[in-house]
Amino acid sequence: MRVILAEDSTLLREGLVRLLVEEGHEVLAALGDAATLLQEVEERKPDAVVVDVRMPPTHTDEGLRAAVAIRQRRPEVGVLVLSQYVERHYAAELLAAGAERVGYLLKDRVAQVEEFLDALERIHAGGAAIDPEVVRRLVLRTAHGDPLARLTPRERTVLEALAQGHTNAAIAQKLHISLSSVEKNLNAVFDKLELSQTTGYSRRILAVLRYLES
Repeated sequence: MRVILAEDSTLLREGLVRLLVEEGHEVLAALGDAATLLQEVEERKPDAVVVDVRMPPTHTDEGLRAAVAIRQRRPEVGVLVLSQYVERHYAAELLAAGAERVGYLLKDRVAQVEEFLDALERIHAGGAAIDPEVVRRLVLRTAHGDPLARLTPRERTVLEALAQGHTNAAIAQKLHISLSSVEKNLNAVFDKLELSQTTGYSRRILAVLRYLES
């Protein structure tokens, strides 16, 4: 995989470069800010980009803005965003254009090498990867009257796995249930979130967005 990194922490940036190279990937550029990221993507045409949300000069959302722009201009490029904290609106904004080739991970997840590499591979393959901790905390924020409150524990668990970016087959394997059971629970989720009659949009993406925005 051909990768561009944008991370202002020198220690983390160099660590990611070493990790990716050791895994056989090619790091085309390792940047300390987001200012030149779009230009590098246009010139070098990477398979994937790993970018921090908060970068110089203001350390607010420069990386996120660049990530969203890359998704709009180069949808074939996988985008994996790293964040120090759980910020669900950032995850929702990334997914607004669809759940293909996109990921949102907490920086702590990078230390769990296999999970980080798995997320990058899923994104490269056209899927999504949302940090399990982001999803877990959103479960705890469910308020009275929220449509998600109508879901059964199993339906919620299936939706949680879907929000992390897993396919139906992967959800079945992860939860040790049959594929038909996954499909049955997802259909129930779509019905309870009033997505059963939606046309022109992916119900899976809409369900994840509803989940992230709850």
